[in-house]
Amino acid sequence: MSTKKDYYELLELQRTATEADIKKAYRRLAMKYHPDRNPDKNAEEHFKQVKEAYEVLSDSQKRARYDQFGHQGVNPGPGGAQGFDFGGGFDVGDIFGDILGDVFGGGRQRQGGGRRGQRGSDLLYPLELTLEEAVKGKTVAIHIPVLVNCEPCQGSGAKKGTQPATCSTCHGQGQVQVQQGFFAIAQTCPECHGRGKIIRDPCSSCHGQGRVQQKKTLSVKVPAGVDSGDKIRLHNEGEAGRYGAPAGDLYVQIKVKKHDIFTRDHNDLYCEIPMDFVTATIGGEIEVPTLEGQVKLKIPAETQTGKSFRLRGKGVHSINQGRKGDLLCRVVVETPVNLTREQRDLLTQFQASLQSGGDKHSPKAQSWFKNVKRFFETLTS
Repeated sequence: MSTKKDYYELLELQRTATEADIKKAYRRLAMKYHPDRNPDKNAEEHFKQVKEAYEVLSDSQKRARYDQFGHQGVNPGPGGAQGFDFGGGFDVGDIFGDILGDVFGGGRQRQGGGRRGQRGSDLLYPLELTLEEAVKGKTVAIHIPVLVNCEPCQGSGAKKGTQPATCSTCHGQGQVQVQQGFFAIAQTCPECHGRGKIIRDPCSSCHGQGRVQQKKTLSVKVPAGVDSGDKIRLHNEGEAGRYGAPAGDLYVQIKVKKHDIFTRDHNDLYCEIPMDFVTATIGGEIEVPTLEGQVKLKIPAETQTGKSFRLRGKGVHSINQGRKGDLLCRVVVETPVNLTREQRDLLTQFQASLQSGGDKHSPKAQSWFKNVKRFFETLTS
């Protein structure tokens, strides 16, 4: 029966660990137990186990077999650990190579051949929509200039019918090691610039770059309820990676145009309703616009500017919230303009009739004037 420790336990990880979690754990433990750094007699053995666990869990296919069959799925031989090289001395440059590779855009090569290029860049495309389009959703065709794989060379950069040659300087590793005192530091190969391969006969279409500029048309399905700042991710629709590496993603960022009537706040809508002072005074019924059509709103008598009426369910059904929002209508009483002489006379008579009634017709105004009077009396006392 195998006495091997569980690989996840060796790396101090849960089985749901991501690739980044695995890499981070390996670096930490490898630096801790590397025999060049740790004089403990058991450190070297622990380092071997950590490296073995990392080699399996960092490879998606091996990890899948290990998750299903355990150690027998990846080490079927009687000696165990077949296919892994733990002999010969240990180089701390292996660990630093991983770290330096990430910082400077490389990353060490796994066993079995030359490095691939870097993953393609993610792209951001701003998409402007009307409020109605954002609320209801729609499918939009967008046109973007983007780097795509060169068809004649299939992204390799080499002339059709030829293949890139393995770099003789780094032997396909993409990195060379430079001894600096106690440490061996991994650096990007100066000959192939980290790729591990040399193009002797470049493709005439892409001039050895493996990518060409092209305008691409994409269909973007915008879900109902999106708002400004929301992003829609289109997987692998960004720039093509270098030399066959995976493409980046395209992010479509939504910007909703300013609306003539409505203002949006999350899943609620707001609008202002100009109202003549007669309707505001004696009440009535008015028609209010919504995104679904006109609705009637009953206005009570003595409505003041700033009064808001809430129409429930007349807002936006947000993609982030379950319920549909409301429409809030704020009243703005409009002062009449361009009056005729007859209208002015009528208003003068109306004002006189209000004044004869004392304070009861304008309680807010009377209260305000009393406060002003009290204020000045306090200043002079």
